[in-house]
Amino acid sequence: MPQLTLAQVEAIAREAHSRQTDKSGRPYTEHIQAVAHGVRDRGGSEDQIAAAWLHDAIEDDALSPQWLAEAELPQSVKDMVLAVSKRPGEDLESYTARVLAVPGALLIKEADLAHNADPARLALLDEETRERLKAKYARTRALLGLTGD
Repeated sequence: MPQLTLAQVEAIAREAHSRQTDKSGRPYTEHIQAVAHGVRDRGGSEDQIAAAWLHDAIEDDALSPQWLAEAELPQSVKDMVLAVSKRPGEDLESYTARVLAVPGALLIKEADLAHNADPARLALLDEETRERLKAKYARTRALLGLTGD
């Protein structure tokens, strides 16, 4: 069975998120692009870059878990996407333990956190939301053993 190319994965992700916006009202595709580029810039593999394009697709209901299960993607890509997809009601400790347990997933989460915590991006939010998210991202980074930016 032929695997989806990175360009095909990008196109699927862009289409899946095309009608979504982030907390500040920006097109959500800007976030997934930034995370994919962040993974690439950090030396990530093609599988990690593919997973980065899809990192929020299941969590945000942009694509279904069934779609992912049936997609012509390496199992490692599917595993990384599921690892970084927060589940309803899941506590942060369980979530971060899963990210750490799945090979390759930490780099995706690191790029995701870097973009989420970008001061220019946070500046678009109201102060209460900004401070809540900054604390959440700092706690997540600590649980993942990530230091610095």
